[in-house]
Amino acid sequence: MASTPLPSSASDMVARLFRRSIGIFFMGGFVTALVGLLVPRLTLIDRLDYTRAALVQFAFHSSYLLFALPITALLVRIGYMRAIAAGLAVMACACVALGGAAWIGSYPLLLLALLSLSTGITFLQIAANVVQPLVATEGGGAARLTLLQGFNSVGTVLAPLIGAGFLLQLGAMGRVPLALPFLACAAVLGGLCLVFWRARDLLASHPAPERLPLAALGRVLRERRLAWGSLAMFGYVGAEVTIGSLLANYLALPTILAIDPASAGRLVSLYWGGAMLGRFAGALGLARIAPARLLAIVALGAVLLVGIASGAHGIIGAAALIAVGLCNAIMYPTIFALALPEDRGLAAYASMILCMAVVGGAVVPLATGALADQVGLAAALGLPLLCYLGIAAFACMIALSPAKR
Repeated sequence: MASTPLPSSASDMVARLFRRSIGIFFMGGFVTALVGLLVPRLTLIDRLDYTRAALVQFAFHSSYLLFALPITALLVRIGYMRAIAAGLAVMACACVALGGAAWIGSYPLLLLALLSLSTGITFLQIAANVVQPLVATEGGGAARLTLLQGFNSVGTVLAPLIGAGFLLQLGAMGRVPLALPFLACAAVLGGLCLVFWRARDLLASHPAPERLPLAALGRVLRERRLAWGSLAMFGYVGAEVTIGSLLANYLALPTILAIDPASAGRLVSLYWGGAMLGRFAGALGLARIAPARLLAIVALGAVLLVGIASGAHGIIGAAALIAVGLCNAIMYPTIFALALPEDRGLAAYASMILCMAVVGGAVVPLATGALADQVGLAAALGLPLLCYLGIAAFACMIALSPAKR
């Protein structure tokens, strides 16, 4: 199969890359939100405790830490576009395995399939995220990545609306419907893989990622922005995944809305919907407000809302926790862009470290689940609240810095 001819201009290259990236950001959000629905499925219907159900997110996010280094080594050898195609292929295969595991009801196979799925997503996190700031015009990296994250949020909004009926309801067909959303995702991901493979030489005129010996990684780790940005990324992903996974359980509590699991699962789309609207609005806001300043504002807003949700009852608590999605909107792309070192030759390795920090999505939900089993779900929200405080601290540090703000 012939590869796509190179674009005639740099602007054409950027536009074509952006159009192709919409699909992978959308599917990344859709699949991630579907995985989030597995937690209320296991707790509310299959009757697992919070700790064991949170192992879903632990398995899903562990590969970011385990495989980021070898994936980065492969990326610098084959290039960004081929790495994205490889990640999409792995995700498609993993979705088939995930559908089979859900169909037959095998919990160990489910965890293994989730680990494989997140391995594919790790390719995309490292390659697709870093390539946007690299090819964007000066100063436009955060805005471009935020806009793409808006399409990611479209996927996270649609997934609960579509998936709740398959994953959170019992019907005459037993467990068969559990497999259908994941098999549909496998088909779409396979198609996207072909699209990126055909365009594998799209960035041939762009500088290739720099190869560093393993001993030289200390040069990357000494970047102060990257070190603190990685901690902020750990906290952000941990907090967002924790709330997204446990929100249906929170809404179903007798003291909050006391609704059935399927209805609670559909309401989770409002949480992701807030992130979607916020990202499209944030892409405009970042053109007028310094990224670090806007990040500090939304992080403090999240602290306030989670604090309200942990102590309030009824519609007030529900509305507060759902509204955290709006605050999450710009966090990922803004933290990512602010944490990248000035030396763009180190970008692939910086992206690797930021991707490894996504393991917060494994650690924080598991810790929150264990805490919820001991003190209750509402009180356990104090852990994601601390994560948002850390993000606010990182934003303030960058805002007071004389360099990139």
